[in-house]
Amino acid sequence: MYRPKDTQERILHRLQIAQGHLKKVLRMAEDGEYCIDIIHQSQAVQRALQEADSVILENHLKTCASDAIKNGRSKEAITEIMNVFKRSPKT
Repeated sequence: MYRPKDTQERILHRLQIAQGHLKKVLRMAEDGEYCIDIIHQSQAVQRALQEADSVILENHLKTCASDAIKNGRSKEAITEIMNVFKRSPKT
């Protein structure tokens, strides 16, 4: 199994997986495949994107947000992160 080494590789890998799933969803829809099968594949796209988001957020917290807090901009950093979660779709 492929194991990306750094954060950038991990992010790109997750997005490439999502892209592959999305291509399959499009192909399935074009071919008129069974609706439930298309939904399952669409859910795989969503999971891959959520995993990419998690890696991106983890990196942001370890770098950008951490630096902002160390430099006295904690309120700004926290507000920015909270706004991401306020915009997230409810599951």
